[in-house]
Amino acid sequence: MRILGRDAVRTALTGLESAVLDAVRSAYVLHGQGHSNLPFSSFLRPPRPTGSRIISLPAYLGGPEPVMGLKWISSFPTNVNQGLQRASSVQILNDLETGYPQALLEGSQISASRTAASAALASGVLHGRRPVRTVGLVGCGTINHRVLTYLTVTHQDIETVVLQDVVPGRAEVFAAELAAEHPGIAFRTGEVADALGADTVSVATTDSTYWLDLADFPDRPAGQVILHLSLRDLNTASVLSSYNVVDDIEHAVREQTSLHRAEQEVGHQDFVHAEIATVLGWTDPPATTDTIVFSPFGLGVLDLAVAQAVLKAADRVGLGTDIEGFDPGSHRVTAAMSGSAA
Repeated sequence: MRILGRDAVRTALTGLESAVLDAVRSAYVLHGQGHSNLPFSSFLRPPRPTGSRIISLPAYLGGPEPVMGLKWISSFPTNVNQGLQRASSVQILNDLETGYPQALLEGSQISASRTAASAALASGVLHGRRPVRTVGLVGCGTINHRVLTYLTVTHQDIETVVLQDVVPGRAEVFAAELAAEHPGIAFRTGEVADALGADTVSVATTDSTYWLDLADFPDRPAGQVILHLSLRDLNTASVLSSYNVVDDIEHAVREQTSLHRAEQEVGHQDFVHAEIATVLGWTDPPATTDTIVFSPFGLGVLDLAVAQAVLKAADRVGLGTDIEGFDPGSHRVTAAMSGSAA
């Protein structure tokens, strides 16, 4: 079995943005065409620390290069108080013929990259030919760091980024870090209203209190796209007043997401207007004057597709370690029978 740890995955992902975007786009299209098997993810919520969870996402993705496996990802928000990353993850890929484990990859960077790539793809297609010059980042963590990287690929007209975070000082540190990575872009910090004045807004927080009411911010630009990545920030009224795009309706409208709460209130899912697999085929933005909200639940097929791209990149430069002993070995009786027959 091939093992790729944190450093190997980071190296493989460096400069791989275009390949990741292609992998995510292809995975969405294949899933939309029915070439996937995607059971609902399962949530394990330990009693402590409060708000913590571990999610398992099994998946199969077909197409020209089929792949199957499991993503096992934890989210412990209190980690950040100790200077640790909130999320950790491993990605397992299984052999398609035997089912044996084939590769084990550090998965948090893969997860962040696929989330960011899906957000950037959605922003690109939902804006159509409209230029995106301003970006708002609500939440200054790993996800929005990666989101901006991918947004600069899909929107090369970005001039200004506004950052907001509830923790004092975090936005300023984040702005300085991003400014060093993207010298052609102006970064400034502000309040939620400032961030929500941008063409594209990425909301990636650890808050699950449905605190954000878009009606409180009436001066937002026409054609705005909100990337609702943390899924539980928007209140029900905001969902119902928006043009909603999801990755998969059955996955996104569950587990007390903002969309799920909206369904519980109105008794239907008619407020979801499109899935991303369909939207990716459009050349123009949706014909609506409402705010456009993309709420991706996070499909395991995306992690498979990105992990496969990472493995290919790793193979090209010899990254990773092959470890013996992660298969069960031969079957004693049938192996003996095969030997005697020979």
